Amino acid sequence: MTTLDDWKKKADALSLDGRAFIAGKRCPAASNETFATLNPSNGKVLADVARCDAKDIDRAVVAARAAFDSGVWSKGAPSHRKAVLLKLAQLIEDHTDELAMLEALEAGKPISECLGLDIPESAACIRWHAEVTDKRYDALSPSGPGVVGMITREPIGVVGAVLPWNFPALMLAWKIGPALSVGNSVIVKPAEQTSLATLRIADFALEAGVPAGVFSVVTGFGETAGHALGVHADVDLIAFTGSTETGKRFLRYSADTNLKRVILECGGKNPQLVLPDVADLDAVAEQAVAAAFWNMGENCSAGSRLLVPTGMKAALLEKIEAVLQGWKTGQPLDPEVKLGALIEQTHYEKVLGHIEKAKQEGARLVRGGHAVFVESGGWYVEPTIFDNVTPGMSLASEEIFGPVLCVIEYRDIDEAVEIANDTCYGLAASLWTDNVNHAHKIAARIRAGTVTVNCFGEGDLATPFGGFKQSGFGGRDKSVYAHDQYCELKTTWLKLA
Repeated sequence: MTTLDDWKKKADALSLDGRAFIAGKRCPAASNETFATLNPSNGKVLADVARCDAKDIDRAVVAARAAFDSGVWSKGAPSHRKAVLLKLAQLIEDHTDELAMLEALEAGKPISECLGLDIPESAACIRWHAEVTDKRYDALSPSGPGVVGMITREPIGVVGAVLPWNFPALMLAWKIGPALSVGNSVIVKPAEQTSLATLRIADFALEAGVPAGVFSVVTGFGETAGHALGVHADVDLIAFTGSTETGKRFLRYSADTNLKRVILECGGKNPQLVLPDVADLDAVAEQAVAAAFWNMGENCSAGSRLLVPTGMKAALLEKIEAVLQGWKTGQPLDPEVKLGALIEQTHYEKVLGHIEKAKQEGARLVRGGHAVFVESGGWYVEPTIFDNVTPGMSLASEEIFGPVLCVIEYRDIDEAVEIANDTCYGLAASLWTDNVNHAHKIAARIRAGTVTVNCFGEGDLATPFGGFKQSGFGGRDKSVYAHDQYCELKTTWLKLA
């Protein structure tokens, strides 16, 4: 088994290239400016990354449009696009260790998660969408004799994908898998905190045979590169994953420019609803901990609100604390660690601020609540649980995006459902019950895009992912539904002689 020292040696041997990837090649920003990407485990500089702006976005858009109009990818045989994407998936798989290290170093994620889930799932996602490429059929309308009504899908054109920092490679795969499968050109703006793995995947895309201009990665900040992509009049669609506040900006950009299509996957304040009929609290505790603390709680579908019947709370909390004993916090390159570092200083301070506010509002601190390993220079917060939380507290309504779980008691099922839905978000929810009737009836009452029963998760690659209310807009990630949203639907009406 690879040890912490082994991973450190491998990390030290990495060659980190922070140049952008535009029109099929690595290049500096037009301004030659760079910015530092930091290691959340110690606060030190990892690499200098190209600080791209509107000029670089325009270069990428011009190249993307030229490639699209040439038909080199957009008009190619679906079987060809499939073969190229399958090769890309294989290259990602072949470089799992390298990509996993980049994510652990740049995002503070545990190496075990990057190796075991993030990178393999990224390859699997691209492979899944590749396989769909030559298996979808268009249609004829039932219009009767004398006419032929053809209903066909066409790639929408130039797609801008704006990514979050919490799952860099996986969110990239969620966007480019379907967008490239149907024939679009794609320009990716990764989060400024996590550019390196995305850039390496762009290298692999070129090696796999994705033509120059069809896939570009323009690194930089949201207020410059992200804004320029959002307002560009020759971008046909923006696919964004991130905060609701930022997502709303892309809707404004669309309205103020060319009415580009916008697909948003935004925030969440997701409930875990435990019903009184549940007998196996050990299983609930295992999954509840994963829901709240996986990826340090930096997860839009994190189950940060645990809704429990009054009589069950003490026993369940005891079991949750026992499970957490096996969740080690520490250096992300340590294979035994399950909780790494938070992404950056400002987010670390924000999470600690939420914890202090919860104390002031009267919530009872059950465990955690402090920064740890401060001497390392990294941004670590221990897993934290608050009890006696009421729906009116900020901890119960605001997205913390950190390792913080709040426990809310309820009296009856109707109150529980009301609390679960008492949020501006509607991304995900988990429901725990031993009664199949309750499973169906209560899941139908919860206003969320994904409801899992007796488990925490987001479905698989065949199930769409996105949210109700302010958690989403315009479409879904994953599944065949994602393919349709990157297409225009065309009717061709032929009158027969």
